[in-house]
Order: sequence, then C-alpha cells, then structure tokens
Amino acid sequence: MNTPVKFKSDTDFSHVKPADTQFLPGGLRDFFLYRDLGVAKATKGKVIAHLVKANKPPVDGTGWHYHVAEFQIVIMNKGWAKFMYEDKVTLVEAGDVVHQMPGITHYLFDYSPDMEYLEIVGPADFETVPVAKGPADVPGVTPWKS
Repeated sequence: MNTPVKFKSDTDFSHVKPADTQFLPGGLRDFFLYRDLGVAKATKGKVIAHLVKANKPPVDGTGWHYHVAEFQIVIMNKGWAKFMYEDKVTLVEAGDVVHQMPGITHYLFDYSPDMEYLEIVGPADFETVPVAKGPADVPGVTPWKS
C-alpha cells in the first residue's frame, strides 16, 4: 500500500461552481464579459483563468498587441473567433486550443455572437502592449444578424 506523498505548495485549493461567479464587464476588453474562475487568488497571482464571452458585435477588435506573459492558452468552448497571428489569419472554433507563445503579435478581429473561450495566462497580472502598426492588413468583420 502506498502512502500519500505530501507536497509543499504556496498555492491554495480552489473550486468554483458556475453559480459562484458571474460574467461581468471590466476585463481587458469592453466588448467582452469575463467570469473569474478563482485561479489568480488560489495561485497568489501566478496564473489567471477566466471565461470570456462576446458581449457586443465586433467593430475594431482588439487592435494589434502582444502580452508580456510566460504562457497563454485559449480554449474555444463555443462559437468561433478570427485572429491575426503575425501575418496569418487563424480561425479558432469550438474545441480548438491555441497556445499563444510569449510575445506573439496578434489581433482578435472577428467573432460569433455565441463566442466563449477559456483563457489561462501566467502570470495573472500580465501586461498587454499595443502595437502601432501590425505586420499585415486585417480583414473585415462578419456582421451579426439582428
């Protein structure tokens, strides 16, 4: 019989149920809503995990930018989003997983009304740096039907 190994950790256990937190404005982008999943608090700022969903139709998107982070993962749960990663258009659909390598210049420019993704970033207080001119022209958006 194996004896459980005790690990020392400077993080806390966290369990967040859907009813525990709500989608709220006030995140990085005003056209999205964010649902905090408690990971930033549990990891004492090492990692943030939140659900992000469309709140308003795409107009200008995120603009060209990059993040000062050690890692960033986007897992598309519902709908789709179109990103420019450097000079390449990338359609990210439900079920897709994207690892955005540190410092990659990107632009989320289009998304479906039902778009929802899980984003995990380390550290939790990562910086977003706007880029004045991106490496490519950005296509237009798909208008939402009324």
